[in-house]
Amino acid sequence: MEYISSLLTNAAGYMPLISFSLLTLAGFNLPISEDIVILLSGALGAIYTPHMLPFIYAGCFAGAYISDIISYSLGRFAIRGLAGHRLLQKIISIEKIEAMENYFVRYGSKTLLLGRFIPFGIRNVIFMTAGFSKMRLMTFMLVDLIPLSITSSITFLLGIKAGTNYHNILPYLNRFKEIIGITALIVVAILFFVHKMRKRCNPESIHD
Repeated sequence: MEYISSLLTNAAGYMPLISFSLLTLAGFNLPISEDIVILLSGALGAIYTPHMLPFIYAGCFAGAYISDIISYSLGRFAIRGLAGHRLLQKIISIEKIEAMENYFVRYGSKTLLLGRFIPFGIRNVIFMTAGFSKMRLMTFMLVDLIPLSITSSITFLLGIKAGTNYHNILPYLNRFKEIIGITALIVVAILFFVHKMRKRCNPESIHD
């Protein structure tokens, strides 16, 4: 336990970069939960590097925002590029594509505003659909910015609250220890990798 605590303390300075990287990767539909990453970032920052909380939040926000744009771009350029392919046409007819485009012209902004509050990968589907339906990129970015500011701020603050009071909530975490344990192991593995890379890039720090 002391080793893990020491590892987290030494590598915590990289939390803004780690959070940013994980959230950016989530835009490619990898199984990475945006909410869990932001929540853990706030909690770990509150415990180990409270002075870096603004930078950690900036990393989370930037990563989540870029992630949304990546999902939009996948729909706009990758999936949309297959629109003329016979296989895709068997799944989605031209009529359905036109109906989807008309829907996003009329209700796209409202759909994005509401969809931003839905977790578990549904957001990415909505963002890709917005891109596929040729919603303007600037419109997408402006509409997404407002709910993202709300969701990321609330989730990050909840993480800080949990980190600040982790001694008090520890007894309740036993109910979910398997899930928490797996998530913690993933975070520790990433931090361990960063710590090793830091030593490799700065060999003289080993002798400090």
